Amino acid sequence: MNASPAGGGSSKPVVAAVPPILNIANVLTVTRLVLVPVFLLTLFAAPESTGWRLIATLVFAVASVTDHIDGTLARRLGLVTDFGKVIDPIADKALTGSALIGLSVLGELPWWVTITIAGREVLITLLRFWVIRYGVIAASYGGKLKTIAQILAIGLFLLPLPAGFDPLNWVVMAVALALTVGTGVDYVVRAVRLRARASRNDG
Repeated sequence: MNASPAGGGSSKPVVAAVPPILNIANVLTVTRLVLVPVFLLTLFAAPESTGWRLIATLVFAVASVTDHIDGTLARRLGLVTDFGKVIDPIADKALTGSALIGLSVLGELPWWVTITIAGREVLITLLRFWVIRYGVIAASYGGKLKTIAQILAIGLFLLPLPAGFDPLNWVVMAVALALTVGTGVDYVVRAVRLRARASRNDG
């Protein structure tokens, strides 16, 4: 039997420590955001240069990897902060959005592809604000696959590959587009159901 604290009083509840804003997970997230202008500079420095395109692809790849690492560290080390929750999706959208827009400006990716993917992300962001008071919609497995497919597709379009790789590029981009639209529709349905369920409970 454990001895009671001196004075016979009950033990005080343990209060979980609040993780500091300045932690490794948030540093990686901010680094990804900082890499966005660096990526754009390398992409437009000399679009026809194989060397510069490889550098741009490398910067994009490094920034994309931080997206996986920061979330994993935040969850495993208990470093989840409100700052991280806000800045992480902003950094993600800034990276993929800048890459898509950059490729479209260079004439290497049709604008309708960029508008479809970017439009979906804007819509989902607005939906998050619409239902935030009723709850948080967890990321789906399809959403994670969507992110991976987008990164792979963008990476292929960034690489200075021979024209013979064009069919592969478009197959991967088609998969990314299908997942983008499909998961977007799923998110809309789940958001509407969450809002309706909350309204019924309030009533």
